[in-house]
Amino acid sequence: MKILDFIQVNPYLFEIPKSYRSDMRVPARIYIKKEMLEAVLKERAIEQLLNVATLPGVDHFALAMPDIHEGYGFPIGGVAAIRARDGVISPGGVGYDINCGVRLLLSEHGHDELKEKILPLVNQMQRDVPSGVGRGGKVVLKESESDEILNTGAEWALKNGYAFGEDLKNIEENGNFKIADAKFVSDKAKKRGADQLGTIGSGNHFLEIQKVEEIYDRETADRFGMFLNQITVMIHTGSRGLGHQVCTDYVRVMNEVVPKYKIVLPDRELACAPFQSEDGQNYFRAMAAAANFAWVNRQMITHLVRGAWERVLKDGKSLKLLYDVAHNIAKLEKYNGREYIVHRKGATRAFPGQPVIIPGSMGTASYVLAGTETAMRETFGSSCHGAGRAMSRMKAKKTIDYNELKQDLAKKEIIFRVGSAKEMLEEAPQAYKNIDDVVDVVHGAGIAKKVAKLKPLAVIKG
Repeated sequence: MKILDFIQVNPYLFEIPKSYRSDMRVPARIYIKKEMLEAVLKERAIEQLLNVATLPGVDHFALAMPDIHEGYGFPIGGVAAIRARDGVISPGGVGYDINCGVRLLLSEHGHDELKEKILPLVNQMQRDVPSGVGRGGKVVLKESESDEILNTGAEWALKNGYAFGEDLKNIEENGNFKIADAKFVSDKAKKRGADQLGTIGSGNHFLEIQKVEEIYDRETADRFGMFLNQITVMIHTGSRGLGHQVCTDYVRVMNEVVPKYKIVLPDRELACAPFQSEDGQNYFRAMAAAANFAWVNRQMITHLVRGAWERVLKDGKSLKLLYDVAHNIAKLEKYNGREYIVHRKGATRAFPGQPVIIPGSMGTASYVLAGTETAMRETFGSSCHGAGRAMSRMKAKKTIDYNELKQDLAKKEIIFRVGSAKEMLEEAPQAYKNIDDVVDVVHGAGIAKKVAKLKPLAVIKG
């Protein structure tokens, strides 16, 4: 595929027409700048986007955000609104880390007030919040507790003293995906998640202390409770092993039932079932349960962070939750009177006025934006979810010099708590797209508007 195959709709939007491939049901659109598109063409992500455009029931467009890169089935950064009445649901359109997402906690303190406390704060947070591959937490769930969490999400956290009532108001779905049903989650998945509440995991997940470095929209920042040099805490993680197992279980199921529904797919990774079928509904309920688990996981980490701040500052209760958004999820939503199952794979909801939180990669800025009416008209209320990988983890390990990376990060005067050299190389800033460019695209396209830029001061990774 070449640039010439695209129609440039505007400086931030390119389209592949439906006529490009005979099996495409709708055009494919990508929000991106031309110079960024050149790099994307070197991998399979665009081909994956065209494959999404072939799914039964897909409507309007198969969409991709500027952080697009190759994923499983759908490209990461992919969005598809599929008609609930006669369309399909696909685990590859959600991903293995179901409800990987991010939340932002706002303190009442400025940087000058807390700069001498950043080191003890990050040390205490690292002690209190487990991170790394396979790391378990202090809470080990019995099966009855696990089922309650899967069925009720953050309501369980509130009932058990791990949340404030105000927290739930600032979580997507209020932290409880009502369609969830634990009986559709396997025992193996439940066992994998039994000791993982309140843990970060590894990969691109992190816990950061940040400061508000720049305000772009004073009025919206005031409404969000944000101010210049304010200290914030960002949490980026998901449903851990439980969500991974749910996806694994249902990818296998979907691969088995695709022939039964006479669905022809260009890529077996898009294995799916009609949304209204028993198979489709079983996955939807299990996915929702895993999403609930992820919301509780981030809530438990919030509880642990507040405890760390209480020990160091005697001020844990001052950390207010701005918002918590999912990055990997499928949701039933209505547009123009029609109901869709909207798949967001490495994409985040951007409803009008809602905080849109875009995390950076290790050592780079993060952003807070606000959703817009334009997003509702053009992208089914969706925006990008991060910078997006520019190179694979394997390539990062082979091409990035560890000592140079350490020196570069030291110059930024950021405190790092990273589990290993391997982890640092895989998550190095060079392994990701430039987040400033990615955010400029969604801002320029009008699907989310910049509110504030956040600079990392201390980073904890697995």
